[in-house]
Amino acid sequence: MSKSGYQTRRSAVHLLDKVMGDGRLMSDVIQAGALQKLDPADRARAQRLATETLRSLERADRLLQKHLKKTPAMTVQNVLRLATVELCQGGAAHGVINDAVEIVSKGKRTAGMKGLVNAVLRKVADKGQEDWDKLRVPRLPKWLRKPLAQAYCNEVMLEIEAAHFAGAPLDLTAKGDAAALAEAVGGRLLPSGSVRLQDAGQVTALPGFTQGQWWVQDAAAALPAKVLKAQPGEKVLDLCAAPGGKTMQIAAAGAHVTAVDDNPARMERLRENLKRVQLQAKVVVGDVMAQEGQYDAILLDAPCSATGTIRRHPDLPFAKDGSEFGDLIGMQEVFLDHAIGLLKPGGRLVFCTCSLLPDEGEVQVEEAVARWADITVDRDAVLIDGVDPAWITEEGGLRLRPDYWAAQGGMDGFYMAMLRKGA
Repeated sequence: MSKSGYQTRRSAVHLLDKVMGDGRLMSDVIQAGALQKLDPADRARAQRLATETLRSLERADRLLQKHLKKTPAMTVQNVLRLATVELCQGGAAHGVINDAVEIVSKGKRTAGMKGLVNAVLRKVADKGQEDWDKLRVPRLPKWLRKPLAQAYCNEVMLEIEAAHFAGAPLDLTAKGDAAALAEAVGGRLLPSGSVRLQDAGQVTALPGFTQGQWWVQDAAAALPAKVLKAQPGEKVLDLCAAPGGKTMQIAAAGAHVTAVDDNPARMERLRENLKRVQLQAKVVVGDVMAQEGQYDAILLDAPCSATGTIRRHPDLPFAKDGSEFGDLIGMQEVFLDHAIGLLKPGGRLVFCTCSLLPDEGEVQVEEAVARWADITVDRDAVLIDGVDPAWITEEGGLRLRPDYWAAQGGMDGFYMAMLRKGA
């Protein structure tokens, strides 16, 4: 048994316990230092194992039900889930089962379950892989599936869930020539100009990372800045900017950008990203509502439910329960009104959220136009490269879904609209 493999799997179980037991997002647990004792390669593997387990949780539980008379304690259940997913995805049974048994045996409250874990996993190893592909694509938890089913038909919901289960490739935004970057990293140039890699490996080892030639950014997340079309010399405000993908796009266009966010740790990442790619921006750690001045253009990536990012963050449906929806929707309205007030006459604002919920997108824009007599929606602005006109919504915004570009690997769910202020 590999000591490294054991430590990696134990750390992955710890991540699962924090998500399933404490309702914490995996990114928050990692940021708090949960994986700091692992080397970078093992840290990445632990995160990947936990992510794959969460993505496949329904299938793992359905297989385990056949071999369990009752649900075991959470940590034991998560050990079984992790091992089941590994076994059914082709993991070597000897190493997977031995590590699972050792993880359980090391816990004072779980040591008595090592025999059960060994027996169950040997049964899973025997026939689990054969049964795995017969199970349905995992569905979202009911608290999230219900509002999304109201927004989209059942057929679309199944396609979205299939996209979530498939996971996400890695997308890059080029600082310069995207076609040259695609050739350098062995990726595919998407219609929108992003570069996609299906199996990227270690990100920091990719060509051009050290030289600051690109940054990681989902193709959908790269579109709001493309819609904004910042011009050289313009005074641009990027609100809720961390970790800085859109800030870097705006800076690369030659605009004078001020990036604002109230999260110090995430803003430190933004500074590090700017330094690596050798771009300039004014970085402000502060409250959106405290910002003053007048700007030619504003990008507001408002705090939201993040329901559009589940293909990359499958922990979200298990760490949250939807209780924050109302507060988020109210915050978006307040932020949007304040941002509109910071626009110069004739200025433009892109409002966007990485949400699949119309209340956090289409409805916000409809209501903002009703509140502000001098604000209009520029539906032509969202007709950029890679956008299907069918994605443009009734009020003139752009609705993106995880099942779009399915053959190329999908995209995050996103909403964006260009608002223009009268002169």
